Amino acid sequence: MSAEENQSILIVEDDERLASLTKEYLQKNGYKVDIESDGNRAISTILETNPSLVILDLMLPGADGFTVCRTVKKKYKGPILMLTARSDDVDQILGLEIGADDYISKPVKPRVLLARVQSLLRRSLQDDGKDENSIKEVNKLTFGVLNIDNTRREAWLSDNEIELTSAEFDLLWLLASNAGRILNREEIFGELRGIEYDGQDRSVDVRISRIRSKIGDDPVHPRRIKTIRSKGYLFVREV
Repeated sequence: MSAEENQSILIVEDDERLASLTKEYLQKNGYKVDIESDGNRAISTILETNPSLVILDLMLPGADGFTVCRTVKKKYKGPILMLTARSDDVDQILGLEIGADDYISKPVKPRVLLARVQSLLRRSLQDDGKDENSIKEVNKLTFGVLNIDNTRREAWLSDNEIELTSAEFDLLWLLASNAGRILNREEIFGELRGIEYDGQDRSVDVRISRIRSKIGDDPVHPRRIKTIRSKGYLFVREV
C-alpha cells in the first residue's frame, strides 16, 4: 500500500462539479477522498474523522469557511488548505490569521493543487514522525528569553509557551536557524512551500507580523525580525 493510500482528504466544497472533479483527480493520485458540502456538518466530520488534510472553501451553506477553520483548529492538528478568490487578499490574510496552513486561488489548477497537498502532507508526516530519542542532535535555539525547540516544535518566551500555527513555527524556525543572514522571499517560499514567489503573495508578510507580536517584538520598530527593504527579512541574534 502506498503512503498516499493511508492518507485521507476531506474536501469541504458546495460546488458539486468542482468537488467531484477534485475528488476524482486526487483519488487517481492515490488518496482516499471524501466530500462535505455544508459548513456545520464539516465541523463535525473533521473532528470525528480526523482527516489527514482538509481542503476548505470559504463560501459554504451553514458555517462559512472562516468559521469552520476557526472552530476546528482548537482540536484538529492536520493541515488546512483554504480555497480563496483569486484577487481577494483580505480572504487570504484572514485565513492565515485564523490558522489555515496554506491557500490556493480559484480557479484551481489540478497540478498546483496536488503539489500543495503533497507539500502539506509531507510536512505533516515529518512532524508526526519525529521521535526525540531517535534524534542524535537536539535542535534548540536560544535568543535571550526566546527559546525555540524544533524537536518538539515549540517556542517559549521566558516561561510562557507561544501559540504558533504549524506554518508560523516553520517560518520562525527558518528565520532563527539563519540568524544573522537576510532571507529573501524567493528563498522563504522555496523552503516552506516549494513554489516560486510570484511577487504578489503576502502570506509571508502576514505571518511575520503575527510572529513578531507573539515573540514580543515591536511590530512598528522590530528589533528581532527586521524587514530589510528590497532584500527580505533578517533575524537578529542579539537585540
